[in-house]
Amino acid sequence: MTRDDLADLYRGYIACLNRQDWPALGQFVHESVAHNARQVGLPGYRAMLEQDYREIPDLHFNIALLIADPPNIAARLQFDCTPAGTFLALPVNGKRVSFSENVFYELREGKIWRVWSVIDKTAIEAQLSRAES
Repeated sequence: MTRDDLADLYRGYIACLNRQDWPALGQFVHESVAHNARQVGLPGYRAMLEQDYREIPDLHFNIALLIADPPNIAARLQFDCTPAGTFLALPVNGKRVSFSENVFYELREGKIWRVWSVIDKTAIEAQLSRAES
């Protein structure tokens, strides 16, 4: 895969997530995918994403930065959403929050095989503390 092919594949993956097109997820994600060093497989990965949408009904993935270097992808995703209850052990409870996620992917056989993700929880904590003031 070229860099452009990889970037296009990733944009397709993000579009799939934003449509919540779970049957198409297997076009982008490997059957034996791992998330943050935890083997979850495609069914577990799908369940994790479906849970995210249950907890954050207005969830929308926005690519702020994308670097493709086969077989790896690095991305910074931006979110502006209203988690319904507790999110990352924080009592968000329907307040609008903005935060980013830095995520790295390794592909195998043209699909996402390994995912390492870090969410900027500090940004959410700062917004919640301002809202309490």
